[in-house]
Amino acid sequence: MAQTFTLIPLLPRGQRLTIALADVTYNLRVTWNDAEEGGYTLDIGDASGNVLLAGAPLVTGSDLLAQHRHLGIGGSLFVTTDRDTGDVPTFDGLGLTSQLYFVTGP
Repeated sequence: MAQTFTLIPLLPRGQRLTIALADVTYNLRVTWNDAEEGGYTLDIGDASGNVLLAGAPLVTGSDLLAQHRHLGIGGSLFVTTDRDTGDVPTFDGLGLTSQLYFVTGP
């Protein structure tokens, strides 16, 4: 089975969206956190509105779901950026110079 990459369409602002990931519907909430250096965080909820994951920072370089396999989401979440490796999405760059991908497969 080949890997599949799904771009999660985001905009450079706080937002909520409903999306199917691995054939399951989830509610995502992305918020900007002004504390300290700032950054976006991600909340994931199920279709019934139950929060599964809250406040996961959108950072590059690692699978955001790696330590949350028990949730059974069925894939991995990665943030990429057009800038230097290791950069985090900027306030005005999310969805433009920084992207969020859901990856399934080996």
